Amino acid sequence: MQLNGSQIIVECLKEQGVDTVFGYPGGAILNVYDELYRHQDEIRHILTSHEQGASHAADGYARATGKVGVCMATSGPGATNLVTGIATAMMDSVPMVAITCNVANSLLGKDSFQEVDIAGITMPITKHSFIVKDVKKLADTIRRAFSIARTGRPGPVLVDVTKDVTAAKTEFRQMVIKEHAVITDTIKDSDIDKAVSMIKAAKKPMVFVGGGAVIAGAHKELKAFVDRIDAPVCDTLMGKGAFNGEDPYYTGMLGMHGTKAANLSVTDCDLLIVIGARFSDRVTGNTKKFASKAKILHIDVDAAEVNKNIKVNASVIGDCKAVLEILLNRLEPQKHTEWIARVQERKETLPLTYPKEGLTGPFVMEEINRLTEGNCIISTDVGQHQMWAAQFFHYKQPRTLLTSGGLGTMGYGLGAAIGAQVGVPDKQVINIAGDGCFRMNMNEIATATRYQIPIIQVVLNNHVLGMVRQWQSLFYGQRYSQTILEDQVDFVKVAEAMGCKAYRITKKEEVETVFKEALAAKEPVFIECVIDANEKVWPMVAPGAAISEIVDENTKLS
Repeated sequence: MQLNGSQIIVECLKEQGVDTVFGYPGGAILNVYDELYRHQDEIRHILTSHEQGASHAADGYARATGKVGVCMATSGPGATNLVTGIATAMMDSVPMVAITCNVANSLLGKDSFQEVDIAGITMPITKHSFIVKDVKKLADTIRRAFSIARTGRPGPVLVDVTKDVTAAKTEFRQMVIKEHAVITDTIKDSDIDKAVSMIKAAKKPMVFVGGGAVIAGAHKELKAFVDRIDAPVCDTLMGKGAFNGEDPYYTGMLGMHGTKAANLSVTDCDLLIVIGARFSDRVTGNTKKFASKAKILHIDVDAAEVNKNIKVNASVIGDCKAVLEILLNRLEPQKHTEWIARVQERKETLPLTYPKEGLTGPFVMEEINRLTEGNCIISTDVGQHQMWAAQFFHYKQPRTLLTSGGLGTMGYGLGAAIGAQVGVPDKQVINIAGDGCFRMNMNEIATATRYQIPIIQVVLNNHVLGMVRQWQSLFYGQRYSQTILEDQVDFVKVAEAMGCKAYRITKKEEVETVFKEALAAKEPVFIECVIDANEKVWPMVAPGAAISEIVDENTKLS
């Protein structure tokens, strides 16, 4: 059948099972939006307040559901406003397709109104970027974009379509899209043999879990594997929820703001089994001293990550879930009683702590965990509040922490929360932000209220850029250059002005009542928690130090 480009775009979205698109219209993409209007019963469009909000919402939707998130924007500034969200998705391996429209073919390269080479701009921050100048290539390009986004190590793909292509007609044939294949052809028997041998020989094994285990849906296999080899577990920020945070084997997060139990146990182990993690600098600390007593076995779908940051002794390349299934079939139950007891003692004697007097970030996170029984999705922005959310909320299931781990994008969380709540409407979604982050994309509160998306937005307001100020306090002689945010902004009034129910909490005693009301509200709710500017995230590994040199508030840093 003969269809124009805009119709082809919508039909291809339907082929891919897309039910929601986040975006913002404009001149170059008007034909597509006109077609979306005709299909609004099949594809829901969420109009965000800013294109960056749309990209973060598509990202949050993808992380929470496991499906490909889709965002749209017009040419020029509309397209460039997606860039930060695309880069965020790339760093954290999030499957996303961003569809933009450009000026007509005849106007390309002439500095036309709202013309920009968005395919060129995004080339370094996507798995692939396309510009479609021929309507005959449009359907295949969109299908290829979705395949690339979800296959292997996921990531964002951009498709830019010239405006004349959205109007031109060509023959279109519908296709049935097959489920993407899990990568198993890279799993070598020799690599499995070596992995099995290393695991059997270990006396003090440690399992280190990253975001790849979440992406692969390997949480059940991971639990069975840990039980089989009798090993303690730590995780990355991105790996939260792949292994139950309340399991006896769990020791906490590893790295700069990890737990002492996790950091010291990794330092002490003789085999570190790394599953879907990329050895970020925030995890490893001083790479020369990282896990120096251990052999390292690295399991990852992306061969490029092996030996990139840390030299390993062996690796298995392939889908984490598939690799764990093979290992489970090859391994007999192991027992490491003495090692487990030593790690358990560390957990008991070196727990996470925080001041019990006054309203604090850790206390708020513990209360949210208690009141929701850990059964919600947490999104965060970036900073101290992000670390408290990682430390003091117990993630029991995968895809329940949505956070910008790689790029560290301030302003990410609110858009992501909206996307997650749309994608998983039966779960409560709570975004945790600092006052600095909230300023960056707080206009998306208007999106939540427009559609009555029942997120809870929490702002831990310390009137400073908390994490940057913490570094200034510890390493820059308390020279607080441009990190104090004492001004006249009233966030409660701002939220109310955008149609949101809003609360301000200044005392510990108010937390339970307010959050119970918010959880029962079934509408967007804003909660400001006023905390002390001097509150810090502990423990901490100083820049350049080994993770074993983890310190707390009682340690003097030079």
